[in-house]
Amino acid sequence: MNRFANFRLDDGLMLKRLSHPVGRINMILDTDAFNEVDDQFALAYTLLSPEKINLLAVTAAPFFNWNSTSPGEGMEKSYIEIFNIFKLMDLKETPPVYRGSSHFMNDPEEHVPSEAVDRMIELALNAGDDPLYVVAIGAITNVASAIVKCPEIIGKIVVVWLGPNSYWWPTQDIFNVSQDYHASSIIYDSGVPLVVLPCHSVASHLLTSTYEIDACLRDRNKLGTYFSDLFHGRFERFGKNRPGWSKVLWDVSAIAWLLNEDWVPSVVRRTPILNPNFTYSNDDSRHFYKEAIDIDRSLVYIDMFEKLSGN
Repeated sequence: MNRFANFRLDDGLMLKRLSHPVGRINMILDTDAFNEVDDQFALAYTLLSPEKINLLAVTAAPFFNWNSTSPGEGMEKSYIEIFNIFKLMDLKETPPVYRGSSHFMNDPEEHVPSEAVDRMIELALNAGDDPLYVVAIGAITNVASAIVKCPEIIGKIVVVWLGPNSYWWPTQDIFNVSQDYHASSIIYDSGVPLVVLPCHSVASHLLTSTYEIDACLRDRNKLGTYFSDLFHGRFERFGKNRPGWSKVLWDVSAIAWLLNEDWVPSVVRRTPILNPNFTYSNDDSRHFYKEAIDIDRSLVYIDMFEKLSGN
C-alpha cells in the first residue's frame, strides 16, 4: 500500500485543485536562484504581479552544477541571490526567505530537514479552504521533504513545477528532475495536486537573446541593467553571446501559467510513473495531474518586459 494513500484526494477534489486558480492566490516560490539566469526573472516577475499572487515566502533550493561545488553551496548561493534581487528592486516590503535542503534526498523514506520545509508545512496547514500554491522552479527536494515529513499537506497545497519534459518526450533526464530522483518520484507518487510546466517542448519556446534583453531592459532601472549584465557575464565567457544565439528563460513559464492559463494551455492526464532511468511508465488507474501543452511566448514576454521595465 502506498504510504500516502490515506492523504490522497478523491478525483472530484483533485480536478478542482487542478483547475486554474480564480482570483488572488497565496504562494511560496521554491527557487535555485543562482543556478542560471531564469530564476531571477521568475522571482522578479512574481513580485511584480501582486494582482494575482500574494507571495508569502521564498525558499532556497539546492543545485549542483558548474556554478556550485555542492548542492548545499548552491542552496546558499541561491539564498543570497534572492536578497540581491529584492535589493535591486528597491522593495518597501519583502516576503521572508528561508534556507532549504543542504543535500538531495538519500532515502525516499527520510526528509531532508530545513527551515524551508518547516515553513512550507506551517503555511500549508494554515491555508484554510483555498490551497497554498507551492511553485518549484528547481530540484524538488524541499517540497518532497515537506510531504514526507507531513503528508497532511497533500490536501492543502498545489505544486506547480518547472521540471520534467513533456509526457511524450523520450527522456525525463533533465536538470530539475534528475538531480534528485527520490524527491522527483515522491512528487509523482504521493498524490499531491501537481501542475507540470514541461521544459521540452513548452518552456523551451521562451527563447530570448542578449540583444532583446538589452533593448527591453538595460538602463530602464537597476534590475533591468543587472539582468542585462547577467546575460553578458554568464554567457560571453562560453562564447555564446553572438548573433543568432538565444537563451530559454525556463522558469518564467510557471509564473505565466498562474497569471493566465490562456497563455499556457494545459490538459489533465493520469500521473505517470517516473522510472529510475528517467523514463515514464503509464498506469491509467493512477491519480490525475495537469500538464501544460503550449505557451504563447509573445504574450508572456510582453507582460513580463512591461512589468520589469516599469512601463
